[in-house]
Amino acid sequence: MSDVKPTVLFLCTGNAARSVMAATMLKAMTTDIAVTSAGTHSIPGLPMSSRTRTALAGFDVVDKNHLSMQLEQPMADQASVIAIFEPMHLSYMRKKHPESAAKVASLPRLARDLVDGNVETFEERVRALRLSDHTFEPWEEVIDPAGGDLPVFENSAAQIHALIAAFCPKIGVNGNARA
Repeated sequence: MSDVKPTVLFLCTGNAARSVMAATMLKAMTTDIAVTSAGTHSIPGLPMSSRTRTALAGFDVVDKNHLSMQLEQPMADQASVIAIFEPMHLSYMRKKHPESAAKVASLPRLARDLVDGNVETFEERVRALRLSDHTFEPWEEVIDPAGGDLPVFENSAAQIHALIAAFCPKIGVNGNARA
């Protein structure tokens, strides 16, 4: 890896559940990567939901300082990769932030397809995925727990935790650590 920390931006709809879970879990596993999160349709300044907080506690991680943020162009520009969770997020990025579309992929796609961490730079490995015109496949979707009961949030957290653990080796991080 280069001397500059790669930046992973997790993007969901409200920046209250999926992106928060993913960012909090990855931050707990490493300080070698800059990690942030935002929403496509977020109300800035809101804390994460209590169900998100409880689901994260099941993995012994917490982010007491999280406040929701709406994605702005400078955030997208600074990101090395933008990890999304559903097809609408890809459509949003291609429409509202087309200059960043080449670095947008679902967390499941990144966990599966990104070449492991010690080959080339992180940015080169993201470019090699040729993301600017890929199609979002059904297997890539991480269901939004919003509106669900706590077990729905816990299931979402478990799915995201498994994806983060699979993604970690791709970014040169030991994914076996408990997040």
